[in-house]
Amino acid sequence: MDNCIFCNIVRGLAPAKILHQDDEVTAFYDSHPITPVHVLIVPNRHIVSVNQLEAKDENMLGHMVMVARALAITLNLKESGYRLVFNTGPDAGQSVNHLHLHLIGGRRMPFRFEE
Repeated sequence: MDNCIFCNIVRGLAPAKILHQDDEVTAFYDSHPITPVHVLIVPNRHIVSVNQLEAKDENMLGHMVMVARALAITLNLKESGYRLVFNTGPDAGQSVNHLHLHLIGGRRMPFRFEE
């Protein structure tokens, strides 16, 4: 997708502070953080959302979570805690149509959602 900001970050065509990149996924700091630590982990292949995942994506999805876990340790979130979030669709807050996992932490978060 030529106009996808996350695809362009993966390809090095858009700026981002990359924390991890391998053959399957790329992780970088969110440009509009909601917590002191806010990292996005994206598949290098364009997938719109969780709704477009296929059985063949199981390993990649697990790898996204394991990369998030490793980054949480590196970023000193292991003891205090962190949250992993996939938003799917506009009502859930998905603002970029490229699957991404949010790793958020660095402050105490509410245990329930506001209405």
